[in-house]
Amino acid sequence: MIRDMLKNKLVLLAALFLLTNQLSAQFENPVTWKYKLSEPVDGNQEIVFTALINSPWHVYAIKLEKDGPIPTTFTFEPNASVKLVGELKELTKPIVKYDEGFRFDVGMYAKKASFSQVVRNLSDKPVQLKLGVEFQCCNDETCLPPYIHEMEITLPAGIVATLPESGTDLTGAKTSVEDAAIDNKAEQDKTDNIVEVPGLIPASESPEIKTAESPQPAEDKQSMFVFLLIAFIAGLAAIVTPCVFPMIPMTISFFLRGSENRGLAVLKGLIFGFSMILVYTGIGVLVSLTGMNADIGNMLSTHWIPNIIFFVLFMVFAASFLGMFELVLPSGLVNSADKNADRGGLVGSFFMGVTTVLVSFSCTGPIVGSLLISATGGEVLKPILGMFFFSLAFALPFTILAIFPSMMKNLPKSGGWLNSVKVVLGFIVLAFGMKFLSSMDQSYHLGIFSREVYLAIWLVISVLLGLYLLGKLRFAHDSEMPFVSVPRLIMSMAAFVFAIYLFTGIFGADLKSISPLIPPKSSSAFNFSTGSVQTVTTESSKTFCGPGKNDELFDLPLGLKGYFNYEDGLSCAKEKNKPIFLDFTGHFCSNCKQMENQIWPEPEVLELLRNEFVIISLYTDDKTKLAESEWVTSKDGKVIKTLGDLNKNFEIEKFNTIATPWYVLLDTEGNVLVDPRGKDMDAASFAAYLQSGVDAF
Repeated sequence: MIRDMLKNKLVLLAALFLLTNQLSAQFENPVTWKYKLSEPVDGNQEIVFTALINSPWHVYAIKLEKDGPIPTTFTFEPNASVKLVGELKELTKPIVKYDEGFRFDVGMYAKKASFSQVVRNLSDKPVQLKLGVEFQCCNDETCLPPYIHEMEITLPAGIVATLPESGTDLTGAKTSVEDAAIDNKAEQDKTDNIVEVPGLIPASESPEIKTAESPQPAEDKQSMFVFLLIAFIAGLAAIVTPCVFPMIPMTISFFLRGSENRGLAVLKGLIFGFSMILVYTGIGVLVSLTGMNADIGNMLSTHWIPNIIFFVLFMVFAASFLGMFELVLPSGLVNSADKNADRGGLVGSFFMGVTTVLVSFSCTGPIVGSLLISATGGEVLKPILGMFFFSLAFALPFTILAIFPSMMKNLPKSGGWLNSVKVVLGFIVLAFGMKFLSSMDQSYHLGIFSREVYLAIWLVISVLLGLYLLGKLRFAHDSEMPFVSVPRLIMSMAAFVFAIYLFTGIFGADLKSISPLIPPKSSSAFNFSTGSVQTVTTESSKTFCGPGKNDELFDLPLGLKGYFNYEDGLSCAKEKNKPIFLDFTGHFCSNCKQMENQIWPEPEVLELLRNEFVIISLYTDDKTKLAESEWVTSKDGKVIKTLGDLNKNFEIEKFNTIATPWYVLLDTEGNVLVDPRGKDMDAASFAAYLQSGVDAF
C-alpha cells in the first residue's frame, strides 16, 4: 500500500513538472531587448536599442500601412530636461513580404533588429529617461497580443548649450531632475547588460519554444536567387546591344592568330573570359566595401537623398539607352588597355578582355549601374555575386567563340535590331527607376507617389513599349522598319497584355505576381477581387439568441452572428443547447485574418459555424477602456483596465496560453470537448475538427 502511495505521488509530481514546463514554454516572451548608451559628443548621446528575436518569431517594422499589424513603436515619456535630436532611426532594414492575412506587403524583423535615437540632456545633473516599446510577435502559426516593454535610461549630466533646431523637447516631465539622479557607475553597468522583456514567467527560466523553423531564410534565398537570375539575364542582354555585338567579330579575329596551337588557343580564350569576369566582379567588391554596413544599407534604402540620386541615375541610363547621348569612359584609359592587348600572348588575352569591357561601357554601364544600385542595402555578397553572374553571362559567348571561332559564322548580322534591343532596355530601366521615388514616398509618408500613380506610370511605359515594337515610335538611332517581324509582334502583344494587367491593379486587383516590385496595396475606389463564397447576412435562430455586450464594437466575418462577451455566449449556448466555438483573435493578428479570409468561407467550414455552434469571439489586443467597476485583478496582481487585457487574462487563466488564433470547442458548462487548435490552413482538416466537437457534444 505504501508502495502504491509513493507511486501515485511520483506520478503526480511528474505531471506537475510537465505542466510547469508547458506553461513556461507558452508564456516565454520571444523578444529580449537591450540598449547601449554612447559617450557624449558635443552634448549629444546616441542610444542604440536592439531586439533579439527567437526563431521562428518576427516583429513588425516601425512604418506600416494603416489597418495592418501593430508596428514597433517607441514612445518617450515627457521630460523637460531631455531633448530628442532628430528622428528614431531604423538601423536594421526590414524584410518585406506579402501578408496573406492583411493582403498587402508588410515589413518585419526576424532574429535581430536595431534602432537608434540621439538625445541631449539639458541639465547639469543626471536625468532619467523613460520610454515604452510596443511590439507584436507572430510566427506562421500564431500571434501573441501586442506588448509594451518599459525602459528607464539614466543620461549622465549634460552640457547646457544652444540646441539644434531639429530637436524635440520632451516637456511636461513627471519626475524632477533631483529625483532621477543615480550613480553613474551603476548606469554604465546597466547599459552593457541585456534588459529582458518581463513576461508572465521570466524567459531565462523557461525552455525554448518548440515550433517549426522560420521560413524567412527561404524567403531570403528566393530573393537572392531572383536577383542573380536577373543579373545573369542582364549579362546576356548586354551582348546584343549596338556597342557590344559588333565587337564580337573584331575581338574573335584577335584569337585567330596562332589558333593552330589548340591548347594555347583554349588557354587564351579562358584568360580572355576570366579578365572580363575579374573586372566586373572587382567593381562589385568595391561597392560591397562601401555598403557592407547595415546602417549605410538602411540609409541608402530609405533616405530621400540617395533615392533621388539613384532615380536621377536611372533616368540618365534610360536616356542613354533611348539614344539621347552615349556614356563613354576617358579615351586615355581605353587606349592604354588597347596597347597592352596588342602585345599578344597570354598577357595580351587578358588585356583584350579588359579592353572589351571598357569599349562596351556605353551600353553595359547603365546595366551595371542599375544592378549595383539594386544590390545596395547592407548585404556584403549581393553586389559581388550580382557582378559575378552578370560578367559570367557577358563573358560566356565571347569565351566560347574565342575557343571555337568557327561558330561565328552562325551568328546573325548586325543591323537595326541591335538598337531596338537597346531601346527596349531603356524602357525597362525607366520603369524600374520609379521604384526609388516610391521608396522615398513610403519612407516619408508623403502620399504623393501612391500605388495607383506608380501603376499608371508603368502602364504608360508598357503601352509606349508596345507601340515602339510595332514601329509606331522611332528614336534617334532607329533605322527604317518596312515590316513588323513575328518576334516583335509577339513582344508588343506581351507589352499590351502587361499594360492591361497593370490597369486592373489601379482599380484594386492584388497583382501578386509583381507585388515585390510595386508599392503596397492602398485603398482604391474599386476592387476586382471577390470571394468564392457569398456573405451570409441572415441570422440563424439555431445558434443566436439576440444582441449581446460589445456588439457595437465588433463584427464577425461572413455575416456570421455571435457574441463578443463570454457570459453572453455561454448563456445562449445553454438556451439553444449548442456547443460553443470560442475564438481568441486580434485586430492585428495576421494568422487570424488568414483563417477568417481563406478557411472560414469554405462551404464545409462555414456550414458548421453557422448552424452548429454558438460563436464567441474574444479580441485579446483591443484597447477599449473598461469602466472602473469592471476592472479586475489578475493572479499576478496586475489591475486589468482594457477589454483586450481582460480577454487575454481569461485565456491565460482558463486555457494556459496567450496564442491567437486559438480555437476552443466547449459544451454548455464551459468544459472543453476536444483539444484546442490554432491556425490550420487545411479546410478539410479544420472542418473535421469542428465536426469532432459536434460529435463529442
